[in-house]
Amino acid sequence: MSTPMSNRFASILESFWTALGGEPSKLEPIEVTGSGALPSTFAVTDFASAALAVAAAAVRELIRCNTGAQPTITVDRRLSSFWFGMSIRPQGWRLPAPWNPIAGDYPAKDGWIRLHTNAPRHRAAAEKVLACGGDRAAVARAVAGWSCGELESAIVAAGGCAAEMRTCDEWRRHPQGVAVASEPLVHFHETAGRNSKSNIPRGPADRPLAGIRVLDLTRVLAGPVATRFLAGYGAEVLRIDPPDWDEPGVVPEVTLGKQCARLNLKAPGDRERFESLLQQADILIHGYRPGALAALGYDEQCCQELAPGLIDVSLDAYGWSGPWSRRRGFDSLVQMSTGIAAAGMAWRAADKPIPLPVQALDHATGYLMAAAALRALTLRVTCQRSGYRARLSLARTAEALVECGTHEPEQPLEQEGERDSDRRVEETGWGPAWRLKPPVAIEGAPMHWTLPATALGSAAASWSIRQP
Repeated sequence: MSTPMSNRFASILESFWTALGGEPSKLEPIEVTGSGALPSTFAVTDFASAALAVAAAAVRELIRCNTGAQPTITVDRRLSSFWFGMSIRPQGWRLPAPWNPIAGDYPAKDGWIRLHTNAPRHRAAAEKVLACGGDRAAVARAVAGWSCGELESAIVAAGGCAAEMRTCDEWRRHPQGVAVASEPLVHFHETAGRNSKSNIPRGPADRPLAGIRVLDLTRVLAGPVATRFLAGYGAEVLRIDPPDWDEPGVVPEVTLGKQCARLNLKAPGDRERFESLLQQADILIHGYRPGALAALGYDEQCCQELAPGLIDVSLDAYGWSGPWSRRRGFDSLVQMSTGIAAAGMAWRAADKPIPLPVQALDHATGYLMAAAALRALTLRVTCQRSGYRARLSLARTAEALVECGTHEPEQPLEQEGERDSDRRVEETGWGPAWRLKPPVAIEGAPMHWTLPATALGSAAASWSIRQP
């Protein structure tokens, strides 16, 4: 059942499209279905639906460029909300716990702080600073003796991840908040150099990204969401992880449609293999902090020399300028830093931080990344130009969400239940699962994945043979 496109949804969608360099007058209508909203003081469901809609609009633009077709788009608000959480429902097996036992929010002497300890090195850094072992009660006692700002600084200096809870006003006055507010939602620009990829494959209307190769160097969670979306429309996605990396709580969610391999970019043999893969890639998507990929020897100039005309899409946590531009971060930390968790606490009149009901910063940034890659493909085909680069950040996406303002809670979303219309069977690498049906529908170009979710490192680091 179609529902009227709300003014808020339409406004967010237009702002996303404009941030990607699109002309508002060329943004064709998008049908919206479903009703209800996720519980939040922020318009999370409108935000989620608009992020998916702008990615779908970029697919439609490419289809029109390749074939002349102009398909209709339908976005389901309800399913969009669920896909911003988890789309997979294991049958007969369980997903690992998403959080390390000591990760979470703790009261300090003067407020709240969040510790992010899922990665072993980040947990070790927090435990070293707090001088306590892995018992949550012991961590709580240790945190209580610190001020938030001092503990945040100490853990970050030790190579860990932590975030003091700030209000939106405090974040706006913070030097990093000032820097992020001055940045565009999407840094989108043409790169210098010759274009040797003018013959980018043009997929058919029903599989518009067929033949496109995407090299995925991303981790939890925004980047993998972007590449999962691209795989859903036919792109060949090869995800590369370091030998020791794992993210078991989300791998079955985000490796759908991908081949997953491992390379050590500090080892000569693996570097040679990586460079060969990059030379054959059309799109590179990565989530390294500013300067980190360059430190490995792969700055923008090097990547363009290896793959002239490459489309390079990247993200970081806290923005590309300002004193925190190199700071490690994740969605839950950025929510604490930027005032989102404090706003939720005030909205609920709670005695602890209240985050968004889903990791909306990660997911929205992911779909914006996918849309940026798609718009760059279209511009490459229509303008015969060189490559493009797009940069996004979780903190700037948080700014966009907060700018939408608070809103009156809507009726709750109807849960998916056990309806066959909501789900599809997927034989994952861990066992059977239900996968929620896609939240967007493009006429004549159904989103679907030819590969089920699989474990990291389960494939060889190689491309398939590209069809002529």
